[in-house]
This record gives sequence, C-alpha cells and structure tokens, in this order.
Amino acid sequence: MANIKSAIKRVRLNADAREHNQSIKTDMRSHIKKVESLVANKDADNAKQALNTAVQKIDKAVQKGLVHQNKGNRQKSRLSKLVNELSA
Repeated sequence: MANIKSAIKRVRLNADAREHNQSIKTDMRSHIKKVESLVANKDADNAKQALNTAVQKIDKAVQKGLVHQNKGNRQKSRLSKLVNELSA
C-alpha cells in the first residue's frame, strides 16, 4: 500500500474509475446478449429496438476508450447482420 498522500489518492481514484468503467462495459455486454436472445427467440420487432440500444452502448464504450473502435464496429456489424437475417 502507498504511504504518500498523493499516491493514496491516486490508488483510490484508479479504483473508482475502474469500477465506473466496469459498469459501462457490463451494461454494454448485457445489451448485446439481450439482442442475441431476442434473435434466438425470433422476436424481430423487439430485437430491432434492442439493437438500437445496444449500438448506443457500444458507441459509448468506444468513445470512452473502454473498447477498441474496430471491436465496437465488429460487434455492431454482427448484431445488425443477425437482426437483418431475422427480419428478411
């Protein structure tokens, strides 16, 4: 454990930031799984709405630097492909 006052504060701030970032990533993953489950249940209308929300969550994680831009684009592409195949 750190002894210097500024180092103690830095440890605390890093822990807070990590907790905040984890919640954003967890929320993103939950919305992705929700879209996938709706597609598995062949619920096209709700899947489209869930896709819009999931895309927003992915974009927010990319914007904050929690997920690489290419990974975010890949996830959005795969989800869109699933929903489009369902509605076709």
